[in-house]
Amino acid sequence: MSDTQQTPFEAAKPAGEAAVAASAAMAAPVAAGSGSLPTWVPVSVALLTLSSLAGVGLAWQSLSRQQALEQELVKRQTAVQADAGEARALARQSQDLTRDTAAKVALLDARLAEVSLQRGQLEELIQSMSRSRDENVIGDIEASIRVALQQSTITGSAEPLIATLRQADERLLRYKQPRMEGVRRAVSRDLDRVKAVSVVDISTLTIKLDEVVRLLDELPLLSSADSLHVPDAAAPREEKTNSTRKPSASVAARAPDPADGVLAQWWWQAKRSLSEGAGLVWGEARTLLRVTRIDHPEAALLTPDQSFFLRENLKLRLLNARLALLSRQFDTAQADLRDSQEMLGRYFDARSRKVASAADLMRQVAGQARQVNVPRPDDTLAALTAAAAGR
Repeated sequence: MSDTQQTPFEAAKPAGEAAVAASAAMAAPVAAGSGSLPTWVPVSVALLTLSSLAGVGLAWQSLSRQQALEQELVKRQTAVQADAGEARALARQSQDLTRDTAAKVALLDARLAEVSLQRGQLEELIQSMSRSRDENVIGDIEASIRVALQQSTITGSAEPLIATLRQADERLLRYKQPRMEGVRRAVSRDLDRVKAVSVVDISTLTIKLDEVVRLLDELPLLSSADSLHVPDAAAPREEKTNSTRKPSASVAARAPDPADGVLAQWWWQAKRSLSEGAGLVWGEARTLLRVTRIDHPEAALLTPDQSFFLRENLKLRLLNARLALLSRQFDTAQADLRDSQEMLGRYFDARSRKVASAADLMRQVAGQARQVNVPRPDDTLAALTAAAAGR
């Protein structure tokens, strides 16, 4: 309890003291006025005293009762607080238990789903094992042939189908079942028919186009000085040699004898030097002017910038042809290859060995880039269907 709170005993104590003081005050005048007291005075004093004592007892009793009530209230409050703490602890325990239970339920659901999946797989396995051996062989061969047919359609190559038919033939040969002989004969016929078809090897063609693209930066143009002058470089040298040799031979043929005199020898030496000098000057003068025939005048007028863009444009056409081959668009590839061959023959020096090699590669690609349809193994599929039906 707080210090400022007043108990019932403390409140009743001043009341008793006030009653005793009042009875004493009433008796004091009587005692002062006469020497003998009346008979009612002691009775009144006794009554007042008894009433005071009764009030004090009642106050004490009420104080005791209030203290007992306060103690009981404190005990109950303490009990309520303890119960509330226990309730909170129990609530936390229940929440933890609920979370654990939810986690266990989720785990059990996952386990149940896993068990259900395993059960389904086990049922499928049992069902597949319950099939007959012939049905398994027929189903496997048919599935592999259909997958190989899809691969051949996508890639444009007959190799997946050929490999699958060979495997089916070997498996049927090891199986040695008279019921499957018709299927084996159909597989052999389809295998021979697929082998007879020449399918385009796209990978080899793309490698050739890549080689042409790599060579483009090294191919000489008709507008280049080297391509115009290099083929004729040997001729001036040979002419210059002949021109220098002919005068010396003619002069040597008319060489004077030592008996002719010093003047004749000096004249012969001067004439020889003049002839050799004239031949040398004439040979150098012939190299200053050269006449060359050009079938396409625009090819000789290309600037270095235009030459760069010409090479890049030709590279783009070849790359477009490569993409068309990979996407099985052979008409587009043929058109790009024709344009590339035309540009190569118009603007590049055909006398160069590298230009001839690039043109040969493009001709090979253009000759092999054609649409070829891989035949379907219809006989094998029909024989498998008939064998599955039991006929």
